[in-house]
Amino acid sequence: MTLQEITTAIGGSVDNAPDTVTVTAPVVFDSRRVEPGGMFVALPGEHVDGHDYAAQAIEAGAAAVLASRPVGLPAVIVEDVPAAYGRLARAIVGRLPQTTVIGVTGSVGKTSTKDILAQVLSAFGMTVANRTNNNNELGLPYAVSLATAATGYLVLEMGARGVGHIARLTRIAPPGVGVVTRVGRAHLGEFGSVQNIALAKGEIVEALPAAGDGGLAVLNGGDALVAAMARRTNARVLTYGIENPADVRAEDVSMDELGRAGFHLAHDGQTAEVRLRLHGLHQASNALAAAAVALGLGHPIEAVAEAVSRAEVMSPGRMQVITRADGVTVVNDAYNAAPGAMRAAIRALHAMSGNGRRAVAVLGEMAELGEHAAQLHREVGQQVAEIGARWLVAIGGADAEQYAAGAAGTGTTADRAADAAQAWELLRDGLRPGDVVLVKAANSAGLLALADKLIDEPGAITA
Repeated sequence: MTLQEITTAIGGSVDNAPDTVTVTAPVVFDSRRVEPGGMFVALPGEHVDGHDYAAQAIEAGAAAVLASRPVGLPAVIVEDVPAAYGRLARAIVGRLPQTTVIGVTGSVGKTSTKDILAQVLSAFGMTVANRTNNNNELGLPYAVSLATAATGYLVLEMGARGVGHIARLTRIAPPGVGVVTRVGRAHLGEFGSVQNIALAKGEIVEALPAAGDGGLAVLNGGDALVAAMARRTNARVLTYGIENPADVRAEDVSMDELGRAGFHLAHDGQTAEVRLRLHGLHQASNALAAAAVALGLGHPIEAVAEAVSRAEVMSPGRMQVITRADGVTVVNDAYNAAPGAMRAAIRALHAMSGNGRRAVAVLGEMAELGEHAAQLHREVGQQVAEIGARWLVAIGGADAEQYAAGAAGTGTTADRAADAAQAWELLRDGLRPGDVVLVKAANSAGLLALADKLIDEPGAITA
């Protein structure tokens, strides 16, 4: 797009450059990601002002800067930079009529589902998706700007911290397909109730075109709150579920010794065999969601099953499984945590700890649970004890203490650690060859580094 085309789409004015200057690469808000021909978005910040990096971005090859004031360099000047960034993304989507936009949301599983779906659809056409979980008003426009006229599928994870957030994201990138994985208690402190979470997540299906115009809603039939969203859309609805009467089903599910699911993918009277490379029964549900999208878009079931079976972990800290040279298996799921995700990870730990292997749960605190935090942490501690885990290391303050309280009086030994450094001291001395160790917490707990340290000590081999 030329700078003139950009200003026509988003408003503002061109400064210090001819209107004919053309942006030919992604539009980024991190100056370290600038590509030659791209555009740098100078975001205002409480501690850092993007305008201070405008010269660095131009030196790196940016064609222009999106700014709120002149910077003495080629720029498009607008009043509100973040809002203009969203309008630019909307304009880019409008220039890609052959691209199918797919929105993915849910309290649990949306990033893994997005990653699996992007890999599956790559078997059928050029696919672009958010990196990691850049799923907000800044991450979405960045992902959109990675698309080109050759992009067949644009897979966009959409996050929310309140009612109305997803509706706003769907205006930035209107989806033709919407996926809702699950309604859980993540960010319960911000939403106030599970009903509000369901209200917010369902905004994605309300934004879909009608069935006659190609709209498709893919809903988790095993979650009553998600299944009920079928009433909120005029799009065609496909449900998915494990061993239930959904439109797309996983039948005859089995688990191997590393907690990887195998099943028969069933849809419309046809079946095909799937053997996942992903760990945990919950990944079977995420894979089903991805398969349902591909099937709903008309791809053959055998090819979809094959693509699903090839999918691997893409985002760091999400059910990455590494077996060390001493036989200790580390399950690095430390990127984020919510009650539902904790429950799924604990079930995966149980599945991997057969044949007499000792299950060890290393848990940091969950975040943004408000007044429900103590109860929800205690329930997780109980779940750890219920699967027969032999050792629980609870990291953090008062909420971590609730983990230990939930496991009290059972066969699970519960130890407390104030931080990751103290937890490392306990684990370094206490782990035994053959243990299976789950590391999981909210990202703010900082346990990704602890998981990496566990993997690297005393030397690792991939499972």
